[in-house]
Amino acid sequence: HVQLVESGGGSVQAGGSLRLACTASGFTIGGANMGWFRQAPGNECELVSTIASDGSTYYADSVKGRFTISQENAENTLYLQMNSLKPEDTAVYYCAAMSIPSLWCGGQGTQVTVS
Repeated sequence: HVQLVESGGGSVQAGGSLRLACTASGFTIGGANMGWFRQAPGNECELVSTIASDGSTYYADSVKGRFTISQENAENTLYLQMNSLKPEDTAVYYCAAMSIPSLWCGGQGTQVTVS
């Protein structure tokens, strides 16, 4: 049974930081292309960042220079360090395997609110 559980969200003021975590069970993050997505109310599911199995990364223009994606294989955990947060970063954040589009914003997610 594959499960990805996001955590680390919260409410912060603009300019603040949060570190999101995505812990996997029944699935090895290190061997997969993984992504962080977000969805604000009334908006489409948006790709935020990806990390490939070779370690290469991608960032949406809106977060480039502020967010950092990483993974800790020993913990089977994916991270998203978010700095200089802006109100427009407010959304539910999800992690998912890039190979399963139907689950990109389909998990429980973690709420990030920036005021």
